[in-house]
Amino acid sequence: MTGAGAEAGAGAAARAAEYRIEDLAHASGATVRTIRAYQDRGLLPTPERRGRANVYREVHLARLRQIADLLDRGYTLASIKELLEAWDAGRGLGGVLGLVAEVQGPWTDEEADRITRTELDTKFGGAQDDEAIAEAVALGVLERVPGRDDEFLVPSPQELAVAVELHAAGVPLMAISGHLRELRGQVEHIASRFLEFTTEHVFARYLGHRPPTDSDAAEAASMVRRLRPLAQQTVDAELARAMRLFATRHLHHHLGAQESAIEGSETRPVLLPSRTTQAVQELVGADQVAAFVAAAAEREVQARTLDALASSHARANKVDEKG
Repeated sequence: MTGAGAEAGAGAAARAAEYRIEDLAHASGATVRTIRAYQDRGLLPTPERRGRANVYREVHLARLRQIADLLDRGYTLASIKELLEAWDAGRGLGGVLGLVAEVQGPWTDEEADRITRTELDTKFGGAQDDEAIAEAVALGVLERVPGRDDEFLVPSPQELAVAVELHAAGVPLMAISGHLRELRGQVEHIASRFLEFTTEHVFARYLGHRPPTDSDAAEAASMVRRLRPLAQQTVDAELARAMRLFATRHLHHHLGAQESAIEGSETRPVLLPSRTTQAVQELVGADQVAAFVAAAAEREVQARTLDALASSHARANKVDEKG
């Protein structure tokens, strides 16, 4: 048989392949119970009924592999059903999967590295600190390498380098991890707001359909590539501005400089816990958070001033009565 004939024969054999449900489970890696559940949800084509048994073919195996891939990408079974229905209707999944790959891909050019426990101990002054290691793993600063108790993956070498420098400057390791936890919550809030902002003004036009059309998903993926660096650039610029402002203020304070160096009438940033900011945002909307916090603070100041005046008046009356 010629090469072409052999390929045609192999293709015909693949198309003709038949599986019992147990065989399909073995070939796909899914369980029999899972396959039946997918059938009940309409995620699998109806198998051929032959006597008292169901007969499955390559199309069922391919569909099970598609489902497994989409589950690995974070899709729910409900959204997978919508995607597969779009696929069956001829709309395709290429654009959607391309968008998923673009969003789930790395958002930084930084490359992960590896480090041994001995190297870690050396970087942090030579002392072994199992509690600090466990905290770093919990935060994702370090990831354990399966089968290697003395080696770790470092997703962000820059982040680890910052911790090394802070520790060398005298900051305790547990203080560093506590600061990172607090910072992470605030940064996640910033990321959430940026996504809400760009979705409202940019991505809503592409994601109006569920699932989006192939062309809309491809355009959205292209837009992700364009906008991806903007969030970091904005945060970098604002962080530089804020650090200069607060560093100057701290320096004036510790050197005993006059408060007039900073105008008393200017607005001053106030850090709030991210959960407080989120609660206020849900109450009054993102655009009114600053006004609400300012009004609440002013009302509290006025209330305390009134309390102080009333208390002072009451004390004065008592003095007069005794007189």
